[in-house]
Amino acid sequence: MGIKTVAIHSDVDASSVHVKMADEAVCVGPAPTSKSYLNMDAIMEAIKKTRAQAVHPGYGFLSENKEFAKCLAAEDVIFIGPDTHAIQAMGDKIESKLLAKKAKVNTIPGFDGVVKDADEAVRIAREIGYPVMIKASAGGGGKGMRIAWDDEETRDGFRFSSQEAASSFGDDRLLIEKFIDNPRHIEIQVLGDKHGNALWLNERECSIQRRNQKVVEEAPSIFLDSETRRAMGEQAVALAKAVKYSSAGTVEFLVDSKKNFYFLEMNTRLQVEHPVTECITGLDLVQEMIRVAKGYPLRHTQADIPINGWAVECRVYAEDPYKSFGLPSIGRLSQYQEPIHLPGVRVDSGIQPGSDISIYYDPMISKLITYGSDRTEALKRMEDALDNYVIRGVTHNIALLREVIINSRFIEGDINTKFLSDMYPDGFKGHQLTENERNQLLAIASSLFVAFQLRAQRFQEHESSRVPTIQPQVANWELSVKLHDEVHTVVASNSGPTFSVEVDGLKLNVTSTWNLASPLLSVSVDGTQRTVQCLSREAGGNMSIQFLGTVYKVHILTKLAAEMNKFMLEKAAEDTSSILRSPMPGVVVTISVKPGDMVAEGQEICVIEAMKMQNSMTAGKTGKVKSVRCKAGDTVGEGDLLVELE
Repeated sequence: MGIKTVAIHSDVDASSVHVKMADEAVCVGPAPTSKSYLNMDAIMEAIKKTRAQAVHPGYGFLSENKEFAKCLAAEDVIFIGPDTHAIQAMGDKIESKLLAKKAKVNTIPGFDGVVKDADEAVRIAREIGYPVMIKASAGGGGKGMRIAWDDEETRDGFRFSSQEAASSFGDDRLLIEKFIDNPRHIEIQVLGDKHGNALWLNERECSIQRRNQKVVEEAPSIFLDSETRRAMGEQAVALAKAVKYSSAGTVEFLVDSKKNFYFLEMNTRLQVEHPVTECITGLDLVQEMIRVAKGYPLRHTQADIPINGWAVECRVYAEDPYKSFGLPSIGRLSQYQEPIHLPGVRVDSGIQPGSDISIYYDPMISKLITYGSDRTEALKRMEDALDNYVIRGVTHNIALLREVIINSRFIEGDINTKFLSDMYPDGFKGHQLTENERNQLLAIASSLFVAFQLRAQRFQEHESSRVPTIQPQVANWELSVKLHDEVHTVVASNSGPTFSVEVDGLKLNVTSTWNLASPLLSVSVDGTQRTVQCLSREAGGNMSIQFLGTVYKVHILTKLAAEMNKFMLEKAAEDTSSILRSPMPGVVVTISVKPGDMVAEGQEICVIEAMKMQNSMTAGKTGKVKSVRCKAGDTVGEGDLLVELE
């Protein structure tokens, strides 16, 4: 748009992508958010110093903070968002509910007021009827939110939610409402200007969530018909007009299986998942926000807003999906390659190779968006994009994302906010291979093993100028391949780019360019195209291969080495029930035991805060505390020893 930009950043983000893209940058403080991105004085100072005329607050931090919007107004700086009264009215979940009722928007039954203490919380919860949702009045993003099914959980939930709310938003007020079981989370994007116009830009389906945070989003929703869509859109616009809303905003609804919808809250800012709406409507929401803030009327009418095609967004996080669908992982991206060479793929990211994922901020790596003429095409493109995404150096959740989008229930559109816990009641275990897929994986791994061996045998340049070597021509490689504790016999031979592989007596043909230096390998197994990544390879025969999104550990030995391997000693495993290790990097908030204390299995031992979420650590068995290796305020890494039991 030809507008010069200033990026603000904390000292650890000095070389981040947004800083490099802006015309100039100002450091607003050290890493902790309270000292930098939430530090209003430092940000106001940066605005004065650079003589900025307007501020776009992004998605998080101060984007819904009315005090910040007031500070800007006092200095005649434009806030690219709604007016302070709309932020105030919608940001307070109690006031917003009353306004919604007044504007004739459907609302959830609950208690219209702030809950004073745990006893009152229990009383109200009983009146509404369990289950109830306890949530921070000022909150969002799944922070300070707990579901309680009985009195005891209500007391615990009250304690944790108020602590989280205080540390995330500096406001510990809580409210309680009925928790609607098995709902869908569908939101309507609205856009208003300063001239009284407001539009709804269709819906986004955001039901796939973990810990109340969205994981996969799409537009439009497979569930809504045009009548329900219009009714939701019109109620969303009625609410926006009731608070004289200008700018982009989102009205979130819970929709039950009978298509009844209830107002949940309004986010008075741009949403993380806005790209799916941009894909199907052709509008650039950030550009519209900037135009509205400058005072221009909207360029479109409701009739101009189309639904063209289908878009899906996956949130790619630096987290381990095998631990409660995603506990944060930190590290440096040693290799990073986005799949933007594929058609219909958009990647919004704030990182590049060499970037650090730190414990201070949200562990999101990027938003991966695919767009197609219909849902099937968008999902197929997403599958390819996830397979072609190279992320090394941190644990990531691509395995989980890929499993969700190929899940038959997801494809049919039979989803709700409990989808992940319903599909994987015992936790996520990665892709479960069919026999055919398992044979493909074994054939690919064996071909890779032989390709690496053949490459290692070749001398470059002139063979004759060196000591002459006798090339042993191996016609057939007899291998012993171990996967999931099962050993398979594989015989492989190659002619040019094609390997003929026999897995337990079954023949497969594997063809590829075998470019072993590339992080991505496109392979055809009997005509089925697969994109795999060989993540690591050790001399001892261990190989990690990402196949169908999941990383499989394969152990390959030649027949002779496999026979010798029987004589190797096994390493004894550590007794994990008597020690408590930190499951993730973070900060110790509280420790509830000291050496000599007796603890019961499941009793809380300490609380660790990571990425603004508080996690309660419990004892794995009943016993006596032998030693405590950390204290409140300590920073701990993943796997660090916290407490030992006798």
